[in-house]
Amino acid sequence: MVSVEKAVIARITKNGVHFEILVDSDKALEMKKGVHYDMENVLAVNDVFKDSKKGERCTSGELEKAFHTNDIFMIAEEIIRHGEIQITTEKRNQFTEEKRKEIADIICRQGIDPKTKLPHPSNRIMNAMREVHIHIDPFKPAKEQVKGVLEKIQEILPISLERIEIAIKVPMEFAGKASAAVREITEVKKEEWRSDAWIAVVEIPAGLQSDIYNRLNSLTGGRVEVKIVKEYKI
Repeated sequence: MVSVEKAVIARITKNGVHFEILVDSDKALEMKKGVHYDMENVLAVNDVFKDSKKGERCTSGELEKAFHTNDIFMIAEEIIRHGEIQITTEKRNQFTEEKRKEIADIICRQGIDPKTKLPHPSNRIMNAMREVHIHIDPFKPAKEQVKGVLEKIQEILPISLERIEIAIKVPMEFAGKASAAVREITEVKKEEWRSDAWIAVVEIPAGLQSDIYNRLNSLTGGRVEVKIVKEYKI
């Protein structure tokens, strides 16, 4: 349990009522990212406050009405996961940059330049995000922010989200390694094991074309055949 002196405030507002708890900042922030902790190791005080600085506690009736329970640990977990945590500007900036990079990587893997049919480098996407001054929520899942980010940066950077279906043919001597490598990247839709070759059809984001091609070329010494069967926009 963290000491009260070192704890920070986590808060949420429900039905116009403010609820605050005192928490270990590092553990609470990790919980925001999905890490699990026993709440007794996160809370400084096993109480929920209206105003923690004044020591004004919430009544059991107020807790029951807002959270449908009086269990302090269950309430504290909801506040941490869905509320705001008091952090330094430096820490928030760090988390924001990490989330910006995560979003850019997703767009890099799934999107391509419609003219060149090649993915934009992650750094180019991050620079576009900064140029349009888009707000990044450091605690919201990256996948949930991709659509909004994409709509904004498309104003200055041509990006098309496309998926492609490709057919792969690999000599049988490389089939085992190639099959395992492909399955690490995506699901195999169809496959055929012949006496001389492994043939498979897979679907991938267009931005992953070069990654899968390079990997298969490396595994087979260039003895791989790849053909685009179908491509479509998301």
